[in-house]
Amino acid sequence: MWRDDLENELDKEIQLNLEKERLKEVLNQINTRMMECISFRKKVINYILDLRKKNLDQYEDDEDKIVEYFDHEVYTKEEQFRLVNKSIKELTVLKDSPYFGKVIFEDKFGGEKIYIGRFGMSSREDYEPIIVDWRSPVCSLFYSGSLGQTSYSSPMGEIKADILSKRQFIIKKSNLVGMFDSNMDVKDEILQMVLSKNAGKKLKDIVMTIQKEQDDLIRQPREGVVVVNGIAGSGKTTIALHRVAYLLYNYRKLLQRKVLILGPNSIFIDYISLVLPSLGEEEVTQLTFGQFAKSILNLPDVMTLREYMENILNGDKEFIQEIIYKNSLRYVSDVDKLIVRIEENCFAAEDVFFYDKVIVAKEEAEKMLGYYFKDMPLFKRAIRLKKVIYSRIKDERNIIVRAIRKKYRDKIENMTEEELNLHGTNLEYRERNEIEEVIKEVIRIKKYKLKWLEKPDVISMYNTFNNNRKLIYDDLAAILYLKIKLDGSRYKDRVKHIVVDEAQDYSPLQFKVIKELTHCSSFTIVGDVNQRIIPSDEIPAMMDLNNIFSDLKVKNFSLSRSYRSTNEITNYANQYLKKGEIIPLIREGEKVIEEQVYNLKELVDKILKDIEKLKEKSYESIAVICRDLKDTVTLGNLIKKRAYIKVISGEDMIYSSGEVILPSYFAKGLEFDAVIMIDTFYCRDEDENTLKYIMVTRALHELHVYRIFSVTG
Repeated sequence: MWRDDLENELDKEIQLNLEKERLKEVLNQINTRMMECISFRKKVINYILDLRKKNLDQYEDDEDKIVEYFDHEVYTKEEQFRLVNKSIKELTVLKDSPYFGKVIFEDKFGGEKIYIGRFGMSSREDYEPIIVDWRSPVCSLFYSGSLGQTSYSSPMGEIKADILSKRQFIIKKSNLVGMFDSNMDVKDEILQMVLSKNAGKKLKDIVMTIQKEQDDLIRQPREGVVVVNGIAGSGKTTIALHRVAYLLYNYRKLLQRKVLILGPNSIFIDYISLVLPSLGEEEVTQLTFGQFAKSILNLPDVMTLREYMENILNGDKEFIQEIIYKNSLRYVSDVDKLIVRIEENCFAAEDVFFYDKVIVAKEEAEKMLGYYFKDMPLFKRAIRLKKVIYSRIKDERNIIVRAIRKKYRDKIENMTEEELNLHGTNLEYRERNEIEEVIKEVIRIKKYKLKWLEKPDVISMYNTFNNNRKLIYDDLAAILYLKIKLDGSRYKDRVKHIVVDEAQDYSPLQFKVIKELTHCSSFTIVGDVNQRIIPSDEIPAMMDLNNIFSDLKVKNFSLSRSYRSTNEITNYANQYLKKGEIIPLIREGEKVIEEQVYNLKELVDKILKDIEKLKEKSYESIAVICRDLKDTVTLGNLIKKRAYIKVISGEDMIYSSGEVILPSYFAKGLEFDAVIMIDTFYCRDEDENTLKYIMVTRALHELHVYRIFSVTG
């Protein structure tokens, strides 16, 4: 027995030394490649600078030539600079930790051994991969389950493979500090180590710890709609971002600069902003739905997200009923009916006369609007009809002008020289006057006789439909829908893949608008129906996309395992779930603290004491989460009198580490090392378990809950 143990230890030592030697060789190749890239970049920079100086000197008196030169001559070199600069950034990352995994397997091509890293690198001599990018199809073998028979997708189709072994590495600052062999799901030890770390200022990538269920979602086919309904902490956002990186790697020509991510608020967008750059992807547009809508609409006076959420939390019954209605399928139907009424009544056609002649009859105009141009949006039909009318006016004008000119030309030809001297100038004057009268008639018709073809203002029509109430977040989708159907509006940029995060709060109309504005057929939709704050009487639209996106293939997935919180926090959060339960990863932590407090002084004392103890544990992000903004501001001001804390009171504020206090709805999607939840809910009539669920699941390591009757009195 001891001999077997000794042999195993010796084998491990030999394997460790072999891996260290291999790492040393790879690092040498990375350093060599980096020096080559730096040298090449220097040459490119010098070339560009010299060329610019030469051209500036040569064309210093001709600005047009300089502009032409900058537009064309340097483009190729600047593109080379961009690519080599990207390579240097990737090599810098690889220098610190070249790879994190290794798979030995057999397939139809023979025995293979690959090392998997954040980025790929091949040999200069034979182009053999030294490191394989984690997004490469073959790397799915690393993230798959147990050893043995499996398969992976490739450009040539599905390839069967036999996984013989998997190894995971911990490499820090170019040193191999640990390695593990696994015959089951990879990353178990490393996953525990990573999850035990503190939360950072921004969301981080998870390439080292992607689980099989997550990897399966990341590598779903590009076409169609992937819908992920996952509980808090299941990695929905991270999966969506890694899926973007995966798709860009495999479909770069198609998707480059054509990916759009829609997040719930600006705090969240900032929080996730570094994930894609850390994966080498920097040209991805990230917006809130409000920003997306306002890039098309000029609507300065729309209720802010903060005011919107506060009205909901304050129990404004009329406002809540309005929201329920505007998030329903009935509302979509009513807006469709509005569009039909507009189409039927917007343009009351009339006969178009040029003098006494009908050049476009009323019946013909109606036929053009209602039949011949039916496939076009209504307002574009009106523009098309107007062009037809203008063309007929032009034809008629030309006929009359030619007749006038012929009349005076005939008169002049029949005059003697003496008559020409006496009356020629007068005839020219009369001819010009008659032609000017025709031109005036053209102008008069266009200015006064075609008013029935003037398109109305979409926003004004919607305001009438909306009973002139103040515009709210939910009105944006409806106005965009009208613009699409009536104006034929399109999103300014070409979009080939869209990610919608926190999608449980999206209405059916929002999804319809996003698709119709972009004509996109590739989506990743992630959300948690248990975190749905927006009141509604219907199932969340994200779970009904088979009907909303009826022409696309929709695949629904669910995630129930949490990788964020400790067992204690996860089990505590389960009491607030309406459906299902969170399955925790086995990660033990501190017991959840629950206490009743009776006044604000006692509450502030306990919060400050907790913060000090939590900071002593080296926690880098500590959040005090309140129900609403009023509680947040009141409590924040009291705490600030005795210690520093950042009060997040608007969605335009930036999330950072340290101590923060914020309302529940701004905490969505974020995570903190420790959370202090201020529970004022029990004194309210309505069921607000959704908010409690959101608040408690923000915590990674510790959760303290303080119940108080009221913060604001």
